[in-house]
Amino acid sequence: QVQLVESGGDLVQAGGSLRLSCAASGSIFSIFDMGWYRQVPGKQRELVATISKGGIGNYADSVLGRFVISRDNPKKTVYLQMNSLKPEDTAVYYCKADVYTGAELGHRRGDYWGRGTQVTVSS
Repeated sequence: QVQLVESGGDLVQAGGSLRLSCAASGSIFSIFDMGWYRQVPGKQRELVATISKGGIGNYADSVLGRFVISRDNPKKTVYLQMNSLKPEDTAVYYCKADVYTGAELGHRRGDYWGRGTQVTVSS
């Protein structure tokens, strides 16, 4: 199995900061892109930021300049530093990883998702 576990979600006031973490574990040979997505009830899940294995980040316009994505490849972990938070950033934040699995899972490549962590920004 491959598991992604997010942490760091919390209730914070507008203008505040949070740091999300997502650790991958299990039968993993290699991880390509990792990313953060978010979803509010009644809306589609949307991309927040992604990062390549080499560390190149890509951001949604709504978070550009406020959020920073980073990763620690040996720890199989991706982070999202969120600054200057706004009430519209309130959502469940999900981690996704493009994984090439180990031999136990047949050396297959696919996307894996975490279960999400709640971020609530009060005005």
